[in-house]
Amino acid sequence: MDKKLVVGIVIVVCILVLAIAIAVPVVRKTRGQGAQASLQQAKKWMSQTPLIDGHNDLPWRLKQHEDNKLKSLDLNQRPSWEITHTDIPRLRQGRVGAQFWAAYTDCFTQYKDSLRHVLDQIDVIKRICQMYPETFEIVTSTNGIEEAFQNGKIGSLIGVEGGHNIDSHLGVLRMLYDLGVRYMTVTHSCNTPWADNWHVDEPGGTPEFDGLTDFGVRVIKEMNRLGMLVDLSHVSKGLMEDVLAIPNVAPVIFSHTSAFALCNHYRNVQDDVLLKVKKNKGVVMVNFYTKYINCPPANITADVNYANLTQVADHIEHIRDVCGIDCVGIGGDYDGVETVPEGLEDVSKYPDLIAHLIDRGWGKTDIKKLIGDNLLRVFRDVEQVRDKMKNTLPDETTISRQLQQESSNVCRSKVFLG
Repeated sequence: MDKKLVVGIVIVVCILVLAIAIAVPVVRKTRGQGAQASLQQAKKWMSQTPLIDGHNDLPWRLKQHEDNKLKSLDLNQRPSWEITHTDIPRLRQGRVGAQFWAAYTDCFTQYKDSLRHVLDQIDVIKRICQMYPETFEIVTSTNGIEEAFQNGKIGSLIGVEGGHNIDSHLGVLRMLYDLGVRYMTVTHSCNTPWADNWHVDEPGGTPEFDGLTDFGVRVIKEMNRLGMLVDLSHVSKGLMEDVLAIPNVAPVIFSHTSAFALCNHYRNVQDDVLLKVKKNKGVVMVNFYTKYINCPPANITADVNYANLTQVADHIEHIRDVCGIDCVGIGGDYDGVETVPEGLEDVSKYPDLIAHLIDRGWGKTDIKKLIGDNLLRVFRDVEQVRDKMKNTLPDETTISRQLQQESSNVCRSKVFLG
């Protein structure tokens, strides 16, 4: 072979090797700079619009581990519990602007002392805000959310999780509203005497009411009259459809629910319902629980205890694509679940999710809708419905005493003799 040719080949190879050696660190640096830029952009936009998370179960953890005795721990430090997603430093790191705290009681309290337990949970949410006034502020309106955010505080709203907590009584519903409750999840994982929960949709499940009873419709209408958000997480598909079919019903929320099309779990919302939510102008706030994120058909592993941030972004984008950008929000369900996605290990990780969406091409307006503007719009619409119904008298209907759940309930005492 010609020596000059050999020398030329060697020179070219050396140049290529040198170019690659220089280019690889540059590419890595550029990618790293890009990710860092997206994260900084996410934090900037989150400083302008409050990230409003639809569901956090810290109050339930306090009930489980501390019997709601706040003096036994300091929320400025990480709790010592085995599973812990929430404390003040991580909320601040996560740029949380407002939070719906869940006043949750277990279904086994139904027909017994659910009301006592839910009052206890409302009380502990309020006491958290009283104990840490520099961080939290109880708010009950859209204006309250925005004012708390402007003052550097986390607007704290109360959501009652499960319609069993009103003990089938509209008077109790009204009093919960007066105590500051601004949404109620119509069921938890059990039926009430007037509503079906999501378990009835599972294989082998049997709907008891095919959604809502007539009394259940009255519950929804009274929530609209009060200005209380109707939360359709945990309910059956039939109930979702029944609520969305009520004439002139106010926009609804799903406070912590993901996309059924990507993960066929019956706690998730199906596409045909999403289209009805779009017409209703409601909002679906995506849940981070691994079992609702990583299951067929779009699962990346057979382990339902594993999911990752990318999959959560997929759920967000699916709901956006089917229901519209005005339809999607965030409801992490932190401290209410046992397993959360890699990359979203606790409440400090919201900026990472937003940065990832920015990397996918999301712009400022859409990010702001996702993190808070959509929920604020729905809440304002509900407030407007309330204002239009201000001359409507409270519904005095009582549930039938002939129902089996009522007639066989030894905890009942009757005063009215009619």
